[in-house]
Amino acid sequence: MLAAHLPYQRYPAAKLLAADREGALRHVARARFADLLRPGDLVVANDAATMPASLAGQHAATGEPVEVRLAGRGSLAADDVCRFSAVVFGAGDFHQRTEDRPLPPALGAGDRLVLGPLRAVVEKVLRHPRLIALRLEGTPDEIWAGLARHGRPIQYAHVPAPLALWDVWTPIAGPPVAFEPPSSGFAIDWRMLGSLAARGAGFATVTHAAGISSTGDAELDGLLPFDEPYRIPGAAAEAIRRARESGGRVIAIGTTVVRALEHRASGDGCVRAGEGLATQRIGAESRLRVVDAILSGTHEPGTSHYELLRAFADDATLRRMEGELEARGYRTHEFGDSVFLERQGDYRNTPAVRRSLTKRGSERSGSKAGSLERSPVAQCSP
Repeated sequence: MLAAHLPYQRYPAAKLLAADREGALRHVARARFADLLRPGDLVVANDAATMPASLAGQHAATGEPVEVRLAGRGSLAADDVCRFSAVVFGAGDFHQRTEDRPLPPALGAGDRLVLGPLRAVVEKVLRHPRLIALRLEGTPDEIWAGLARHGRPIQYAHVPAPLALWDVWTPIAGPPVAFEPPSSGFAIDWRMLGSLAARGAGFATVTHAAGISSTGDAELDGLLPFDEPYRIPGAAAEAIRRARESGGRVIAIGTTVVRALEHRASGDGCVRAGEGLATQRIGAESRLRVVDAILSGTHEPGTSHYELLRAFADDATLRRMEGELEARGYRTHEFGDSVFLERQGDYRNTPAVRRSLTKRGSERSGSKAGSLERSPVAQCSP
């Protein structure tokens, strides 16, 4: 596929390849995404804004250049910005392919890094010479100021011009907690939200610290996605509960939303308000409990994003989609075109079950005991 090399979030001719639950494919303009929805559906997007998470600097002991890409943290708290996991490169910048970037100088616990106005200490090397636990020195306000002055968006060679921070913020961007943009959300704009409402579909947001998409090393890429914190607001949890009880589909805008919702529901199948740390990997063997469909970018086989799509569709369908994407000149990467996959074999979307769920959703709390066992959807308290 062609790499999208210009930072146009809502390219006027953006395309969308849709696969329904039987695996039938069709091509539509991405601006017509709302046409794929039904009354009662709920669209859930990630409202995380993107941090300037690429920090150029030096290894204090040797003076050798490094680039630190912040890649993980323990929570979304605004004052929890001292400790990160990070991927470190040696000399060079985004103009080089990530896989061609050299290793950093040998790092060990206690090594100091000078990152513009920021000072950092390597707390330990993790499971790879490029992956470290990092502590930034200073108060949270000083660290935020240093990131704002010195940091840049993480960037890859397929986009040759330097990215500005606003290039990687979606139209619904809120708290700056993502390390790379939740780029499926680039497709969302206010006109599209109006189209969703006109179709009778709902809209809600969660916050998920979208992680890095590539490290340039096959062994380290095999560890992706890293653990990522998220927050489910009460309004989103309630909207999901209502949509599921009425037989509407829960449609995720991007892989981060799938990861957050499925992690939150991993206990009893219910999505409740609160915060968590998504630690799971989603793939062909995963059983999705909440999300019925996904709007995503186009991803290459072998990436963690592509592996997640295997939870929605079988390999034969995904191969057919790859062929269509290639034949029709779809663009890949964060500023590229999109795909829409409805979960194959989703019993909740059969007409009989939808009628049953709609009827049950209209019943009041006086329902007879035992209705939960007869329903394929767990009843979740508000």
